[in-house]
Amino acid sequence: MSASRTNLRSAGVALRSMLVLTAVLGVGYPLVITGIGQLALPGQANGTTVSVDGETVGSALIGQSFVDTEGNPLPEWFQPRPSAAGDGYDAGASSGSNLGPENPDLIAAIEERRTQVAEFNEVEETEVPSDALTASSSGLDPHISPEYALLQVTRVAAERGLPENQVRSVVEANIQGRDIGFLGETTVNVLRLNVALDALKG
Repeated sequence: MSASRTNLRSAGVALRSMLVLTAVLGVGYPLVITGIGQLALPGQANGTTVSVDGETVGSALIGQSFVDTEGNPLPEWFQPRPSAAGDGYDAGASSGSNLGPENPDLIAAIEERRTQVAEFNEVEETEVPSDALTASSSGLDPHISPEYALLQVTRVAAERGLPENQVRSVVEANIQGRDIGFLGETTVNVLRLNVALDALKG
């Protein structure tokens, strides 16, 4: 009987512990963290959605492609950097290529991209910046360098029938500084840039 009572008591303690920990860690903790996120960083907590005329067109945190139904880049839009996530900017398959800098496949891909970007924008291959040639480690980076954005100004302006200086001004207005003033590099969010560009209605 003593052994049975001990086993029963142990089972009761284990059950109560499980219920308490489930309530604290499975319910309480997520609610607290969610509340902190909504109060301190509501944009990031909710995905930083970008809307146009009340319709959500994407997230400022996840890049997207601006291509036609056959996957060809649309010349009237600023283009993002390459993506190795699924078929391109697939949020369910975030990844880089994991190819080393001396991998022949990566080298060939970079050279092919360099030629394509140069021809698409009608510039010299030496003018193409590195972020136009390589995918980010997540494959979902929504940003490009100011250099890559400015490289595309002439093409986008011509396609939209807009003055180059007007399109360049939109790019310059969308350049984001370094985090806390010194972390990372200056960037341009491609989706936000294209939304601002579309507002010009060329």
